[in-house]
Amino acid sequence: MVKTILLLVYIAVSMIFVVPFGLIATLFHAIGFRKSMKQAVYRIAQGWGLAIIKISGCKVTVTGRENIPKKGGVCFVSNHCGYFDIVLLLAYSGRLVGFVAKKELIFIPFLNMWIYMLGGLFIDRSTPRKASRTINKGVERIKAGGGLIIFPEGHRSKGRGLLPFHPGSLKLATMAEAPIVPTVLEGSYEIFEKTKRFVKTDMKVTFCEPIETASLPSTDRKLILSDRIYSVINERMGK
Repeated sequence: MVKTILLLVYIAVSMIFVVPFGLIATLFHAIGFRKSMKQAVYRIAQGWGLAIIKISGCKVTVTGRENIPKKGGVCFVSNHCGYFDIVLLLAYSGRLVGFVAKKELIFIPFLNMWIYMLGGLFIDRSTPRKASRTINKGVERIKAGGGLIIFPEGHRSKGRGLLPFHPGSLKLATMAEAPIVPTVLEGSYEIFEKTKRFVKTDMKVTFCEPIETASLPSTDRKLILSDRIYSVINERMGK
């Protein structure tokens, strides 16, 4: 229970801290210091994730980091076990990555600024037009050299294994024609959501070999990628 309270306090305080930094970063970004601000945000996000893992006492095994492109746009397509997935990816992806969040999160103080600073997007699926606008923004960010995380299952699996991919979940990745890094996360559901308190557990993060999308035929690119990525992730889980 002490560990749970300590982690929750740390998360709350650190998210509040981002407000003044976010205002400063936005100002410097606007006047031309974009590259340095992105690097600063990445280091803070990485340190935040590593600190949470350290406090939790969990052991994390990371493999395949050499498969992550150092430069240029990239999509991480990952299974989605639990809330802790984002912490793992921020800590070990080796670069600044944002993610597509549901529109409701834009109204949560502090969290919304974190998502924005990481380069994340808020998607409104109430109408295809609104969702399409968000996807187009994501495509532009990736083509400009950014990184985004995609969870094609659409929601957390909560220990039920790899769920089917939602139709159209890889649209952003295929439109960007950027390398896709299939990513396997294991153990992140057990650390908190399973028992509603933080427990010490082993977790794994596996970055698989990147898949080049630009060379795939556009006619059946979505189907080929969906089947291929699903197979890669499913085969690596539990190994």
